[in-house]
Amino acid sequence: MVVTICGIMSSCDLSGLRVLLVEDEAMLRRRLAAQLERLGGEVAAAEDLRTARKFLAAGGFDFALLDVNLPDGLGTDLLKEKAFSPDTGVVVLTAHGGVGGAVEAMRLGALDYLLKPFDAEQLALVIERTRTARQSARAEKHRQTGQPGDDFFFSPSMAALEDQLKRILAADERTGGSLAPILIQGETGAGKTAIARWLHRHGPRSGKELVEVNCSALPETLAESELFGHEAGAFTDAKRARMGLFEAASGGTLFLDELPSLSLPIQAKVLTAIEDRKIRRVGATKPMAVDVRLIAATGRDLKQWVAQGRFREDLFQRLDLFRVVLPPLRERGEDIVKLAEVLALRLCQKHCVDARPISSAAKERLMKYAWPGNVRELAHELERAIVFEDQAELEFLHLGASPAGLPAGDNPEWLNPSFRLPEQGFSLNAAIDCLVDLAMNQAQGNISAAARLLGMPRDFVRYRLKQRGVADDSNQGSV
Repeated sequence: MVVTICGIMSSCDLSGLRVLLVEDEAMLRRRLAAQLERLGGEVAAAEDLRTARKFLAAGGFDFALLDVNLPDGLGTDLLKEKAFSPDTGVVVLTAHGGVGGAVEAMRLGALDYLLKPFDAEQLALVIERTRTARQSARAEKHRQTGQPGDDFFFSPSMAALEDQLKRILAADERTGGSLAPILIQGETGAGKTAIARWLHRHGPRSGKELVEVNCSALPETLAESELFGHEAGAFTDAKRARMGLFEAASGGTLFLDELPSLSLPIQAKVLTAIEDRKIRRVGATKPMAVDVRLIAATGRDLKQWVAQGRFREDLFQRLDLFRVVLPPLRERGEDIVKLAEVLALRLCQKHCVDARPISSAAKERLMKYAWPGNVRELAHELERAIVFEDQAELEFLHLGASPAGLPAGDNPEWLNPSFRLPEQGFSLNAAIDCLVDLAMNQAQGNISAAARLLGMPRDFVRYRLKQRGVADDSNQGSV
């Protein structure tokens, strides 16, 4: 059977997408595979069900062109076995007399079918139609499973951040989704994951996969295999090939949260994937192309980590082009209340209860609290209040005012409520020396008076000064 395929519309782009072609007629299979590869697709061609099952066991596919009548059975058997991922767009190929088989295939989950013989325009049209159907299905799935707080709330004080993100998206659209990686920095719970999801949903790859990876949760010995995949026999227990997360995200977005948690050798492989748009599975001899929009996030000071030799400088420079910095919640002023009202409405909808306003007193509590857990902690406090409080208004009666979440009465008078320990660590010795200097200044250099201000023995103050080589005026010490 002859199928004209040389003139497929150039607008049909399969770049970065994996296609499984199952067709028993050798000449047609070769021609279809060649044309699909020219369109940018990574094609795995199988002549029978046995070979197709091997390909499917080794990894997932974005699209599948599936002949119905095969030497060792019916193509619909693969649909009955649920061999395809739910995200695979399956198109059935069948002769005119096999329309019944095509209808059965669509009942089992295929998205479309083509009657042989077909021309280039028909094939291109079906591929585009299948792509649209996949995107719609994913959007509906997200709508049904989306969680409250998934959409980032841009308050007036976040206008500059919102403008920055929109400019990044505009540049991404102009470059066809091939913009440099984006780096999101912010404290734990500040909303880095929400920003990554927002960027994906509003960007040119919104209809494709968003794969989220918590790098700190990847075991060091398995991180390379998890990210880049492996071939069968690459190491002990690698009984069959496995797709990595870069491959799973190809065509879409890969979000690497806490990227600095990866070892330096794995960081080097991530850099190669960014620069060459290629990866190599563990145990593979040849690299494979991947088309991934990479978003990285961390709460760490990467410049400090580079200086300490814990993060590659070349990778940092590659990530630092489009850096997005999220302010902690405690620095967002009245936005805390506005954000709380938005989250409270969403959470009330989640719990199927009537919306309740936040009382004036509760708003004051929200403003005074330091929010060490940032937006995540705020959402948790709101949900607890919605579940456990019975008042007509949300009060947050058990919300503390100290960084440690202690009751307000236990908060030290001298402690600035907005202060919290930095993610990169804190020098207690430096803080003690700072307090000693402050006491010495207030006591005008009198060691005994400074010791009384600190509530410490005089010898302690003298020792701390001596450790730093500060001169001790013993005449002043007698007071």
